[in-house]
Amino acid sequence: MDQIVRAWVDGWVVSRGAAPPMVEPWGCTIDVGTPTHVTRHVFGATRGGVEEATVRKVAQAVTGPGVWLKIFEEPERVAPWLGEGWWIDPEPGCLMSVHLTAREAAPPLPDGYRLRSWSRGGVTRALIAAPDGSWAARGQIAPTGATAVVDQIETSPNHRRRGLGTLVMHTLTRAALEQGAETGVLGGTPEGRALYESLGWTVTAPLTSARFTG
Repeated sequence: MDQIVRAWVDGWVVSRGAAPPMVEPWGCTIDVGTPTHVTRHVFGATRGGVEEATVRKVAQAVTGPGVWLKIFEEPERVAPWLGEGWWIDPEPGCLMSVHLTAREAAPPLPDGYRLRSWSRGGVTRALIAAPDGSWAARGQIAPTGATAVVDQIETSPNHRRRGLGTLVMHTLTRAALEQGAETGVLGGTPEGRALYESLGWTVTAPLTSARFTG
């Protein structure tokens, strides 16, 4: 399995409280345990290393809804390999990484907003509340040794373009550095990619997400 893929898997299961990954010849299987996300199969190869025959074999063995595939390849290439019953996320993601460093000072917290961070169960979370107490931005990070996986970075549509996402990322990065992490990894969306790239993150591979609907 590609080293960065394994690092992402190891941090993601800690972040989400999922079962430890079960190693497969082609990657790994993770039991997540929710009705819409029962299990996910993560292929270990990236880019040109993804094999059509392997993806077809794994996909054909899936018979129950709520099973996901995570494939590090472009959606238009993967789509013909999947049979009927598979939904492919129309917004292709990407696997990204960065060398974690203590960068310039974080942007100031806008007047009236409140930032709080805390750690529990190996996961550090950051929350920014709006002046009225509602949710404005959030995110979490799961360090696993030298690598830390950033997860679930979100900013409320009503509070965007105020530097809140950047502030959350700075807060999480600082927490990971304090725990000895050196490399950050995440699975990004098209919407979040611009934020991550502005902070020095680079794309390692495209990421296609597919869910079996039955």
